[in-house]
Amino acid sequence: MLSSTIQCNSNRPFHDLRPLVISPLLFVLMVALSACGKGGVQGGFMGMPPAAVTYEVVALRDIAVEREFVGQTKGSREVEIRARVNGIVEKRLYKEGTVVRVGQPLFKLDAASYAAVAAQAEAGVETAEADMKLSEREYARLQPLAEAKIISKKDWDITASNRDIKRAQLKQAQAQFRLAQVNFGYTNIRAPISGMVGRALKVEGSLANTSEDSLLTTIAQVDPMHVNFSITENEKNSTQNELTAGSLKLPKSGYKVKLKTSEGQWLKPVGTMDFSDYKADANTGGYAARAIFPNPEGSLSPGQFVRVVLTGAIRPNAIAVPQRAVLDGPMGKFVYVVGKGKDGKPVAEPRPVTPGEWVALEGKDNNAWIIRQGLQPGDQVIIDGMARIFAPGQPIVPSSAEEAAKAAAAQAVPGQQVTPAPAPEKVSPGKQ
Repeated sequence: MLSSTIQCNSNRPFHDLRPLVISPLLFVLMVALSACGKGGVQGGFMGMPPAAVTYEVVALRDIAVEREFVGQTKGSREVEIRARVNGIVEKRLYKEGTVVRVGQPLFKLDAASYAAVAAQAEAGVETAEADMKLSEREYARLQPLAEAKIISKKDWDITASNRDIKRAQLKQAQAQFRLAQVNFGYTNIRAPISGMVGRALKVEGSLANTSEDSLLTTIAQVDPMHVNFSITENEKNSTQNELTAGSLKLPKSGYKVKLKTSEGQWLKPVGTMDFSDYKADANTGGYAARAIFPNPEGSLSPGQFVRVVLTGAIRPNAIAVPQRAVLDGPMGKFVYVVGKGKDGKPVAEPRPVTPGEWVALEGKDNNAWIIRQGLQPGDQVIIDGMARIFAPGQPIVPSSAEEAAKAAAAQAVPGQQVTPAPAPEKVSPGKQ
């Protein structure tokens, strides 16, 4: 009789997707039940009563989808503080790891030699001014004589040229003086932007120079904060294909971007995308992207690894079922739907499906799986009680998710009557 029952089940649809597995305990139970009958299995399907299950009716709806990437935070402006003149570091004027303001002094270099050069250049300017004034007086004194042709044209040309030379020498002296002043000013190193300043790479007494070893510290502007991430070529192509097919719609105002920690905890700032590269990186093959976040409280710090979640896109007229309803079989993913047996009574009918991405829906069953193929609106997908289903075609006692929720709520209220689920139909001895 057991063999005939298994043979009967082998004719059920989708048998290959969920092969019948009989545990030793179930086998003993089946033998005991079969010993009590005459010519058939007692109690229904393989001697088992119909399974109580909960189903959900499939409906089309617009579903918000999120896409997640790995990113790293970076200051919206990051600058290197370098020595622009050679000199010994006399003093560090800031506290490492704090916020500094634009123009705030950071380092002071030994400025004695630069002050002397500036003073010498200033004296050169004064000398050039005196020489130029002398040449101008000489020019003014000889000009009437030249007009009256009392002096030779050669002497007049020499006088005019001498005045022009002295004027040029004054400009040269003034330029040298300004350069000396600039170099003298570079001995006081100040913050070019406001932001978080890093540790000092040069200490008092060390030499700061303009070579490759000129880096003194770094400053990062942390409000707003940038988050850099990469979109793979497959993801970009898939998005473009879905947009063309109409199965995905992007937000008109652009993505809203949220952040999670590496442990999955949500972070407070919400930002927007402000950059997406038009070409792929030659090394990684991905497309660089960037989001910008307000960070007034400093909850984000540069170099932090985060999970970037792009929100705002929707899948129009999509189907989604709870994740627990999707099962694995040898031939792929499938779900159980409420079907009808030969006698017209409800049975568990397997249905192969092609799932898409996971989504978070509102409500109790917020973890859902988008189903791209395999289900139609109106299908009744079993979402609870699958563990009671031992083989395709097994009789079931279905109840909707709304009915199950009302029953659970009623049980939580003391004294309220709960309408019991209908009892399985009894099978007389010897009846298949």
